Amino acid sequence: MAARISSVTTGGAPPGPDGIPEATVTAEEFGDDGYSLACVRVARRLGPIYRWRISDDYAPLLVSSQELVADVCDDSRFGKDLGAGLRFAREYIGDGLFTAYTEEENWRRAHTILRPAFAVDGLRGYHAFMLRAARRLLDRWDQAAGQGGTGPTPVDVPGDLTRMTLDTIGLAGFGYDLESFTREEPHPFVRAMNGALTYSRLQVGRAPGAEDPDLTGQYRADCATMAQTVDEVIRARRAAPSTGPKDLLDLMLAAPYPQTGELLDELNVRFQVISFLIAGHETTSGLLSFALYYLMKDPETLHLAQREVDVAFGADPNPEPAFAEVRKLTYIRQVLQEALRLWPTAPSFDRRPLHDTLLAGRYPVRAGETISVVTSMLHRDAVWGDDVELFDASRFGRDQMAQRPPHSYKPFGTGQRSCIGQQFALHEAMLMLALLVHRYRLLDHGGYSLDVRQTLTLKPAGFTMTLARRRAAERERWTTGAPGQQNPGTPEQGESASRPDAVA
Repeated sequence: MAARISSVTTGGAPPGPDGIPEATVTAEEFGDDGYSLACVRVARRLGPIYRWRISDDYAPLLVSSQELVADVCDDSRFGKDLGAGLRFAREYIGDGLFTAYTEEENWRRAHTILRPAFAVDGLRGYHAFMLRAARRLLDRWDQAAGQGGTGPTPVDVPGDLTRMTLDTIGLAGFGYDLESFTREEPHPFVRAMNGALTYSRLQVGRAPGAEDPDLTGQYRADCATMAQTVDEVIRARRAAPSTGPKDLLDLMLAAPYPQTGELLDELNVRFQVISFLIAGHETTSGLLSFALYYLMKDPETLHLAQREVDVAFGADPNPEPAFAEVRKLTYIRQVLQEALRLWPTAPSFDRRPLHDTLLAGRYPVRAGETISVVTSMLHRDAVWGDDVELFDASRFGRDQMAQRPPHSYKPFGTGQRSCIGQQFALHEAMLMLALLVHRYRLLDHGGYSLDVRQTLTLKPAGFTMTLARRRAAERERWTTGAPGQQNPGTPEQGESASRPDAVA
């Protein structure tokens, strides 16, 4: 099955004295699937380095080869920058962890205070909340699979997974239940968040003064709704402190910065909560959606994933896997890592030179200019072999990973500014994917062809599938032998090692 990245007409001058071509692509030529996918199309045409003239005063440099990305990830010469979309988002996310510049003091304070929340002990405390949200999705999908006697009906894969990941971060991070599966309409915070994100995305490439007054007014109202909701959550926690394990909000409100003893200020706490609610659900739901797509299209990979989970969880149709059991699912992790390779749901990250320097020893770059890493193309670099468009979870076997050069895989950014919640996201995704393949057969009822679209992150648009509950006998065939006798990620003798599903 193919995800088509159509061509786009580009113009602009030939390479200048610095050897860097410049693309002038109008907003109309972006296509309707998102800016980041347009960046991929232009990279296919112009190569691993080019400038994109978005406006008279904004022309980021885009890079995508392993050599160039390895250099721009040097923290001694380059730091985090914010692309145009994140710069607009600072109005409602401010100096939260994901939109702060490294030199801002609140970034260092928050990063130091919150880092323990994402260590192993912190993740272990979130596991029960992840299971609680996962059960809500399973209940809905059981009904869709015909458990209510109505016969199977298609499920909205990205939509339902987004509901699940929203509930997870709300419960695990802030003790707040968004109740995404019981509401006919999204929670007011979710509606406002989606509106603000859409507005921010639309600002990229829009000429100054071209704002729509009605859209701008709605955007202001959405920002106010998000702030009001979060402030109410904070006030409620202050009035009734939690008595269980410390969550993110507890740390934000009560943990001092070791160097000074100061707490995060009230406004920054609001920004951090909004940041985590946004970033903590969008990427994970997209990752799970792509992984399920590839498993649905590739029966052999699905078979290997189910074998690993059946050995780990047993024949019980309603397992309650422990934290440590999920951490041992190496092949499930490989499936997710390969999905992130082909379609990193956060499709780029931005860097800026700390001083004038030469990129890769060849290209002069100025201090402060934006350099965007096109992660989707980095993950298709020649270092990945001749079949880079092919989904192949074995790429992330231990030996294969050891042979790969550094900085060739960057789904969570880089260095000290890499995503602080990446282990939270991976554990949640491993738990959810394991429960789903243990419980269901995945049926391609409509011959779905991958259609990747960008909102804030990348997701497979219009992706639905039908489900059938697996029978006990299907799980028991792998539970009769001793667990761990065979590596589930290695096909048995006689099993094909091919991967039929390519992406172009």
